[in-house]
Amino acid sequence: MSGDGEKMEYIIEFQQHGASVKVSAIDAATLTEVSLVGPSTARREDLQRAALQKLLFVLGKNGAAKEKAAPSEAKKKPGIIV
Repeated sequence: MSGDGEKMEYIIEFQQHGASVKVSAIDAATLTEVSLVGPSTARREDLQRAALQKLLFVLGKNGAAKEKAAPSEAKKKPGIIV
């Protein structure tokens, strides 16, 4: 994410399906992808903003899950850490 002062790079894709639009947002660094479906009458900027908010939520959730998993994995490994 952009916590290190780095700029976040992402890809947004719009796919028209009748009266709906599928919007996918992909984080270029982690290749994490999220998607949502909205009405085709909605503004593209609103759909894009919603997809980016969902992407940031998922990235934050995955980051927190990795931080929680790391200490427990270290306990399971046999041996001595030098």
